[in-house]
Amino acid sequence: MRPLYTPEQRVRRDSSKWTLVQGLLAPVQFLIFGVSLYLVLDYLNNGRNHDWAVWSVVIKTIALYTIMITGAIWEKVVFGQYLFHDSFFWEDVFSMLVIVLHSLYVFGLFTGIADDGVLFATALAAYFAYVINAGQFVWKLRQARLSAPVAKPAVYAATDTVGAAETLVAQAA
Repeated sequence: MRPLYTPEQRVRRDSSKWTLVQGLLAPVQFLIFGVSLYLVLDYLNNGRNHDWAVWSVVIKTIALYTIMITGAIWEKVVFGQYLFHDSFFWEDVFSMLVIVLHSLYVFGLFTGIADDGVLFATALAAYFAYVINAGQFVWKLRQARLSAPVAKPAVYAATDTVGAAETLVAQAA
């Protein structure tokens, strides 16, 4: 199994501002998802807060588009292409399904061609796909952590520095 990142890609990933952006947007999007899911399920079960439920899915879709655009930029910075790099190919493929489902919801809402039943069924399908996709990315984050080079403990680093200094002194003498 090949590593998720080459050493050069890891450096680009760690030094990119887009890594921080993704790290901030992902939990924000998940929070929006959680609130929206609650509102949608509450409406479907109790008939309450229809407008809140409808618009929460639109807000979730905006958050999704934001993280997808910034994620494509991140992928370009790290891997040299906007989407579908080997390291994240299947995550990107599934992300397209998530985008399509969210977009269908918004299209149905704004064109009026879908009733509430179809809209909320589409939203729930989009949310189900989103949970799977989020799981894919969490799995990749775990793989990245497990495949990261092991840092030397501070004791060894200090010893190496002392050893390097002794070598330089010996060479100078």
